[in-house]
Amino acid sequence: MSFDYDLFVIGAGSGGVRAARMSAGHGAKVAVAEEYRVGGTCVIRGCVPKKLFVYASHFAEEFEDAAGFGWTVADAKFDWPTLVKNKDAEIDRLNSIYIKNLEASDVEILQGRAIVKDANTVTLDGHDINAKYILVAVGGTPFMPQIEGIEHAISSNEAFHIEELPQHIIVVGGGYIAVEFAGIFNGLGVDTTLVYRGPQILRGFDNEVRDHLAAEMAMKGVIIKTESDIAAITKTANGYTVTYQDGSTQNTGLVMYATGRVPMTEGLGLENAGVELGAKGEIKVDAYSKTNIDSIYAVGDVTARAELTPVAIREGTAFAETLFNDNPLAVDHSIIPTAVFSQPPVGTVGLGEEAALEAGHEIDVYGASFRPMKNTLSGNPEKTLMKLIVDKDDDKVLGLHIVGPDSGEMIQAFGVAITMGATKAQFDATIAVHPTAAEELVTFKHPRGDV
Repeated sequence: MSFDYDLFVIGAGSGGVRAARMSAGHGAKVAVAEEYRVGGTCVIRGCVPKKLFVYASHFAEEFEDAAGFGWTVADAKFDWPTLVKNKDAEIDRLNSIYIKNLEASDVEILQGRAIVKDANTVTLDGHDINAKYILVAVGGTPFMPQIEGIEHAISSNEAFHIEELPQHIIVVGGGYIAVEFAGIFNGLGVDTTLVYRGPQILRGFDNEVRDHLAAEMAMKGVIIKTESDIAAITKTANGYTVTYQDGSTQNTGLVMYATGRVPMTEGLGLENAGVELGAKGEIKVDAYSKTNIDSIYAVGDVTARAELTPVAIREGTAFAETLFNDNPLAVDHSIIPTAVFSQPPVGTVGLGEEAALEAGHEIDVYGASFRPMKNTLSGNPEKTLMKLIVDKDDDKVLGLHIVGPDSGEMIQAFGVAITMGATKAQFDATIAVHPTAAEELVTFKHPRGDV
């Protein structure tokens, strides 16, 4: 049977674009369909613009810190429209680069919403297109709970385009996006309340990391309301009134929900091909990203394996290698270095203390909390946390956790060591770089509890 394409990709986000380009590089005839903008969530309305906002929000604190180093920063002012305009220009630039890279790889870009018709056919703008393989890489979309007045709230999608900053904002959620945007708005001078229904933010992270970050955020002015949730949102003349589930109320200028994301499989036609979905609408796949239908694969957030851009890119790479380069690759999701661009930021790889114990490991825990050198002259009270989780039996470093400046940069390098199975003895044998905060991680002498 002849096909229009060897591969048809639905979704031009990070995973889809990587899979499309690499597959084409291996000789496949490839098309990718995108209903919005090439680049996906990360580039257009996710990690890239968010990181730019994080940079912007940190300048006020930097200006304060500068005084201790002899600098006087007079009449510093912030203009939200300028930030949004410049951010949009950068996103436009990246969008054009993604398009050029696809075109340079001989990938055909089709604008529009593609719907799966059967195991080898998609429908786009009323036309049927067949392909030997179909890759679904449509990502996810913000979850908005069905409460009274939810139409008055925004998600992270809209947060990048609000016309003006409110005097006060309530951010609902306790994960990456929620804590990051709480830091952004707080840093830009907005009175910020973070509302989370659980007992502590960043569920799934090491508990000490969670507690340390929450304390630092609170010290910077973010009000954190845990074990709390909103029952209703009411529009008022001056903004909104939220009613909490305990009956209390709070006035605010804006409500933003960051309570997770759900796979964008609704209306995609996957049922037409018999593709099996999970309870949350995620596409079920095997280790090689193949669904229960041999010709249909899926990568990225739509599979809900690990909702991180670098993971989607790695899955896209493995997909192309497996199908079009005769090199079967499965992505290892067990060790994923990751960063939360909160304020202060978090970098982590491997197991947290609680997870290591639950997995049955006997562990030694090494840790330190301290004011980094930069904060001595500035008077900034922010503290950095460094932590190692080590297996007592084989000396292997099971987890490494950092809360503090540049932790995202540090964790990328340390992630290599942890992925390779580095031991505490190998950390000890590494000469420290002085003076740095990171040197703590190679100079720990005694685990907690030792004398």
